[in-house]
Amino acid sequence: MKPALALFLLTFAMTTPAQTPTTEQALAPGCGKDDIKFDVKTDKSNHPFAKPDSGKAFVYFLQDDTDFRSNPRPTTRFGLDGAWVGATHSSSYFYVSVNPGQHHLCAGWQSFVGLTTGQKSAAAQFNADPGGIYFFVVRNHAMQEQVPAGMKLHTLDPDEAQLLMSQFAFSTSRAKK
Repeated sequence: MKPALALFLLTFAMTTPAQTPTTEQALAPGCGKDDIKFDVKTDKSNHPFAKPDSGKAFVYFLQDDTDFRSNPRPTTRFGLDGAWVGATHSSSYFYVSVNPGQHHLCAGWQSFVGLTTGQKSAAAQFNADPGGIYFFVVRNHAMQEQVPAGMKLHTLDPDEAQLLMSQFAFSTSRAKK
């Protein structure tokens, strides 16, 4: 092999890895880091319904465990635009203020729930308008038969959301240290 050709091939081989695109694990854009876990407290006597400040919007996150007929019940983390913003446990809810615009949501169980588990995370996106109020519910399900436990994330009609919130506990959470 000619020295010039060998030098060219060596130079090409050394620069090729730098041009290879990096790969990342595919995650929903709304989810936060997996190592963030929450302590959750619920209060069944408190049922706040707040409205957004001028120029902002509110997002309510509900966890409906009506069809979760197993114990322990899951703690569900909710993410917004790549960061976890709070968690719920056992038919509860919380809300956060957001700026107008497009947002990515994520919901996921923070811990293992049972022996057979189906879908344990979900994602969605929405556009928030100034003054808008948006409701999202995670419906957890687990029967004591052979059907895997799982979750589904849905938008919720405002009237149905307020009815559920009057029956559910208000959730406060903080990231564990």
